[in-house]
Amino acid sequence: MLNIFARASVSRVTDPVGSWLLRRGLTPNAITVFGTAGTVLSALWFLPRGQLLVGTLVVTVFTLFDLIDGAMARAQGNGTRFGAVLDASCDRIADGALFAAIAWWAFVEAHDRALGAAALLCLVTAQVISYVKARAEATGLSADGGLVERAERLILALVGTGLTGLDVPYALDIALWSLAALSLLTVAQRLHAVYRSAKATP
Repeated sequence: MLNIFARASVSRVTDPVGSWLLRRGLTPNAITVFGTAGTVLSALWFLPRGQLLVGTLVVTVFTLFDLIDGAMARAQGNGTRFGAVLDASCDRIADGALFAAIAWWAFVEAHDRALGAAALLCLVTAQVISYVKARAEATGLSADGGLVERAERLILALVGTGLTGLDVPYALDIALWSLAALSLLTVAQRLHAVYRSAKATP
């Protein structure tokens, strides 16, 4: 949902950066891989150790590279089909690492099984939300929309970990359980969108 409303504002910042990186000889695919590797390593290093605030800040920096690679692709004129698959695959890897790291911290460090379960539910629904869209498009159907897409997932999760790192009580509990509920609703919304698309297709 944020992708619709914030895209123009974000592009005004990221497009000049993307063009500058292209002139330096970098490629969108290289930035995609770099950002994903940084997100995965920082999430799995900081968060399970209980360094939630530092981990939130470092992960946030690396996730911003997902905006830059898109700007670079636009500056080139268009992205490649391989680049689109690589970007989507890397997004799934990064999301999985983030929620797995949160679950690890919840189970091992915080000894909070309910919070760990919420993190695992967020992990699974994040993958399903993306899969429904990809599978629908592969069969010529539409599954766009939904309350929670990747931007919303990252914002809610990282705000929760950051505030918890600042010792704000129940911040991560509220963030993850809210995200889990909204994600389940988004799965239902996308499946309904596929159903309507299939009904409208001769």
